[in-house]
Amino acid sequence: MTIAYQHEPVLAEAAAAFLKPADGKVFVDATLGGGGHASKIKDQRSKIKIIGFDRDADALAAARKNLAGFSDIEYVHDNFARLKEHVKEKVDGILFDLGVSSYQLDEGGRGFSLQHDGPLDMRMDRRGKLTAAEIVNNWPAEELTKLFYECGEEKFSRRISKAIVATRDSRPVTSTFELKGIVEKAIPTWKKRESVTRVFQALRIAVNDELNSLKLALGQALGLLKPGGRLVVISYHSLEDRAVKRLFRSAAQNGILKPLTKKPVTAGVAELAGNPRARSAKLRAAEKL
Repeated sequence: MTIAYQHEPVLAEAAAAFLKPADGKVFVDATLGGGGHASKIKDQRSKIKIIGFDRDADALAAARKNLAGFSDIEYVHDNFARLKEHVKEKVDGILFDLGVSSYQLDEGGRGFSLQHDGPLDMRMDRRGKLTAAEIVNNWPAEELTKLFYECGEEKFSRRISKAIVATRDSRPVTSTFELKGIVEKAIPTWKKRESVTRVFQALRIAVNDELNSLKLALGQALGLLKPGGRLVVISYHSLEDRAVKRLFRSAAQNGILKPLTKKPVTAGVAELAGNPRARSAKLRAAEKL
């Protein structure tokens, strides 16, 4: 069953504050989602142009509906790794809200959910060819082990890979709950939920080429910012945050960026009470020199 696109924006107040909205400014929301962050930016100043990217067609449709009352918003259905192909002007700020949305997690048919059974898909852009089912059923055991260890930081990666291969030797693994059951049976009881989460994360990263796309996009973002423009990135796991920290550090050493956050900004008690998925969010911001 298809559900309405719902996603509570994380650290929206902080993100908008760092971007410093003002009339006449141009911003890129590289992960538009349902338009929550864009709405917060527009709430503060109406005469602002936003170029919103998302590779999820459902997200763009929701954003168009949610932002229908705002003018001067450009919608781009593409991977943010191709920012420069669509943004032809220098901009005042770029926002990245990484990871998977609440809608994608709650909609079983997309294959991201741990709570609802569905096909092993996990494509953010359903025009893509690679699916989680393709990886689970066809990648060699050693490649699965490497994926789960490097992109999921899962210490039981080899044991899980062997269990997957043993299952698929007799029948294809086709659903999220089926994969979840295989992982749970392969590891100690006290690690079940954590390991399932890490395996799903690793598969999602591989299907969507997330880390490579992020590195490409961050590099392009530096060239698109005006002097004084702001780059704001919200990440949700250590692999993303590490990539952001590396870029900020390198760009600062080369006189390109000035970091604005010595330590990452995290959600406060009130936001966590209303949106528990904000608990892993880390916001980093920097200004173009």
